[in-house]
Amino acid sequence: MTVKESLIERLEKKEARIAVLGLGYVGLPLAVVFSEAGFEVIGVDPDGRKVDALNQGASYIQDISSEQLAKSVQSGHLKATTDFSTIRDVDAVSICVPTPLRKTGDPDMSFILTATEELAKYIHPGMVIVLESTTYPGTTREVMLPALTAGSNLEVGEDFFLAFSPERVDPGREDWTTVNTPKVIGGITEACSQVASTWYSQALQTVHSVSSAETAEMSKLLENTFRMINIGLVNELSIMCDRLGVDVWEVIDAAATKPFGFMKFTPGPGLGGHCIPIDPLYLSWKMKTVNYTARFIELASEINTNMPRLVVSRVQDAMNERGKALNGCKCLILGVAYKPEIDDLRESPALDVIGLLKQKGAEVTYHDPYVPQVKTQDGEQMFSVPDLMEAVRAADCVIIITDHKKYDYQAILSAAAFIFDSRNALGYLGKQSPKVVRL
Repeated sequence: MTVKESLIERLEKKEARIAVLGLGYVGLPLAVVFSEAGFEVIGVDPDGRKVDALNQGASYIQDISSEQLAKSVQSGHLKATTDFSTIRDVDAVSICVPTPLRKTGDPDMSFILTATEELAKYIHPGMVIVLESTTYPGTTREVMLPALTAGSNLEVGEDFFLAFSPERVDPGREDWTTVNTPKVIGGITEACSQVASTWYSQALQTVHSVSSAETAEMSKLLENTFRMINIGLVNELSIMCDRLGVDVWEVIDAAATKPFGFMKFTPGPGLGGHCIPIDPLYLSWKMKTVNYTARFIELASEINTNMPRLVVSRVQDAMNERGKALNGCKCLILGVAYKPEIDDLRESPALDVIGLLKQKGAEVTYHDPYVPQVKTQDGEQMFSVPDLMEAVRAADCVIIITDHKKYDYQAILSAAAFIFDSRNALGYLGKQSPKVVRL
């Protein structure tokens, strides 16, 4: 029996031991899903607080309840450690570490490099490795593969198996989860794709195998670039409609009645989350290395990045029209999470809006039912106001950034002196009210 055949047999019988490197928004749900499928899973993360919480069955990720996590831990199928050396005893490794951008706009590969360097110490025949961290095309083959094989006689596709499978996590969703969201997998070789697909098929409902790791890497960037560019388009449309005196929300709703050839996107105060604001810039950076400018990506990024500034400018104009300067104005931000019904602050445009308002001299407070406290860009610790309606009545301006469903918008509209609605949360009510300006 070959190494590949032996590993596939262990995976199909769920005798293979699994390691998940990185226990954040991607890694923790994946570790739980593999454990629920019957695999023995070890989560590895340098953050001792996450490790302690997991081992106690206390979830720190909204998409995984403590009850669900505790079942996996108590069954003995899931545990966590900060010790990378435990990898020597596993058969399959999924890498789910962060991939941020540096301030210079180029990819920060340090987390992937660190994970790969640690993994290289313990790699052995009969191991399958899957990178899930979003990155630029070529990372798996050009960065990970040489680091894993340096100083060893192991051959990829024969002795060990390496693939890329882009994460598709949308925090807060209940209809599409880790289990039922189709999973793309592309290996360095055909054998790598086969082994990795066999592994993931044991826990996930649908696995779509592609011809190479580069194809899988590029597919993830296409998904997020598609959204980024279309959001940039409607954000620019909102600017054009404002100049022309046309209601952008009515325009979008009218276009959305077309049953074919149109997909509805809506404008907003800026992009948030780890994926949409950042991932397309990986592709833009990569293309510069081959003397090509990704013009759509860079233009959309410019438009989207400037939306918080546009929001503050529109608020300032609206307050001036009401005879009040933004300097000294009491501004209440509604919602600081990057999207509704979650507590995730990553890349939230609310942080930019708060920072810009403060630069203008505004007195800023916020309310968010999911985010009790937040550290602003200038390092200040802010806390969600305890009494929402009292804060609404006290504010000169209420700015809706995140349209949480928990808010009673009718009551807020009645109590507020003025509202800037960047999400059309008030809908028809906002359109008809002289107290409301919409993006």
